Amino acid sequence: MKKKLEELKKFMTDKIPFNEFLQLEVEELREGYARLKLPFRSEFVGDVRRPALHGGIISTLIDVCGGAAVWTHFTVEDGIATIDIRVDFLRPGPDDDLVAESEVIRVGNRVAVVSTTVFTSKSKDTIIAEGRAAYNIRRAGEL
Repeated sequence: MKKKLEELKKFMTDKIPFNEFLQLEVEELREGYARLKLPFRSEFVGDVRRPALHGGIISTLIDVCGGAAVWTHFTVEDGIATIDIRVDFLRPGPDDDLVAESEVIRVGNRVAVVSTTVFTSKSKDTIIAEGRAAYNIRRAGEL
């Protein structure tokens, strides 16, 4: 299991160009759980008057972290794709690194459901957003 999770961590950071562009960091993976950090960049600000992070970057973090949590049940050769995602924005995203924690609620043969919380790197109590997503699962032989 440890080797599989290390392979997934490397895949998430080095083999997915979008994740690499965002400079996402995989802080922890275990079966049914993922914790990712998104380092702050000024390009992520959506409202310069506050400043506040763009909701799209927060949604992206929720989506990627949720997908990583699902992938812990499978191999990197299997396909995981988002079917549906819901994001509740609870407060403006500050100019700080964000952390997302995702837990798989249910994993079936074809669909997995994940719950995610996003908070600042300074305080787990400062919740920025919560999300729930469903992911399609396609085994490598079915792709």
